[in-house]
Amino acid sequence: MHPRVVEIPVFHVTIWGFGLMMAVGFLSALWLVRRLSRRGGLDAETMSNMALYALVVGVIGARTFFVLHHLDQFRGEWLDVFAIWRGGLEFLGGVIPAVGFLLVYLRVRKLPIRRYLDVLAVGLMMGLAFGRLGCFLNGCCYGRPTELPWGLRFPYRSYAYVSQINADPKRDRSHPYLDVPPQEYAQSYAADGTWYPKPLQVLTEQQRHEVTKGRYRCLPIHPTQLYASVHAFLLCGILYRLWCRSLMITGSNRYRNRSRRPGTVVVGLCLLYGPGRFVLEAIRDDNPYELGTLTISQIMGLVMLAGGTVLLGVLLRCGANVCEKQPSPANGIATVGEPHMG
Repeated sequence: MHPRVVEIPVFHVTIWGFGLMMAVGFLSALWLVRRLSRRGGLDAETMSNMALYALVVGVIGARTFFVLHHLDQFRGEWLDVFAIWRGGLEFLGGVIPAVGFLLVYLRVRKLPIRRYLDVLAVGLMMGLAFGRLGCFLNGCCYGRPTELPWGLRFPYRSYAYVSQINADPKRDRSHPYLDVPPQEYAQSYAADGTWYPKPLQVLTEQQRHEVTKGRYRCLPIHPTQLYASVHAFLLCGILYRLWCRSLMITGSNRYRNRSRRPGTVVVGLCLLYGPGRFVLEAIRDDNPYELGTLTISQIMGLVMLAGGTVLLGVLLRCGANVCEKQPSPANGIATVGEPHMG
């Protein structure tokens, strides 16, 4: 965990790990979607503009979603709402408004919706993979305590540590994991009773030993940020293979094999990411329960799975009368047209 990657006190400049990995993720995704656009016969500049617009809309939606779910953290510090470089974005809360915007944009521009969204789906997973590494550097999106050998102990005063020294009624946890005496270690209290520990440098030598090596050190937790990053990289590879299949020519009717129709990649994203996110949420320890023991992300993961199933049925039933061009001699890949309907 390294929230601040670089600090230059002379110029009052701080490079935050979360913001850095967000930038790396976006640039990587942009490079990928432009490359796939050229290969698939789509306009790379249009794709770049769409990616930038979707990023802005998505970040606003993701931050709004996070703030609404963690209002107590911002009471009295409302300017922190805009400090997105320090973390605090809900991925699915950003995807929904971004996809809504893209559908309207593509419809207005009369562009082939399924083909553009297929490419963006691959790029989205690439960007998410790097973004989750930013979550790891920032310490957010942390997991439950575990005794598995790869469990990681996060630092004193990290998000995970603060969670472990407090009860969490929003997750039906009435007692803290660590019985740290607040009368000795508390620096401040939130309106909901959550207490925050003193900086390490003001503790006594014995207290520092207790919170770093002794009985009050952070319990090992699932590195859910790394799980999520690996999951996103794997999905990026799988979706890329699905996209490659959608460019393959199969006899006189390239869509005789329905798994190669435009839209397959988006369907694959819904069917694979939804259940994966559901499982990852089950071992995370940060998001509050919304319905029983389900978090909002788990509920949305189930909605994605259901939506993907419906879209798969529509895709399998839709007509295959799609015009196409012959493959170019350069790479043997067709530039395929598609009706202007998603």
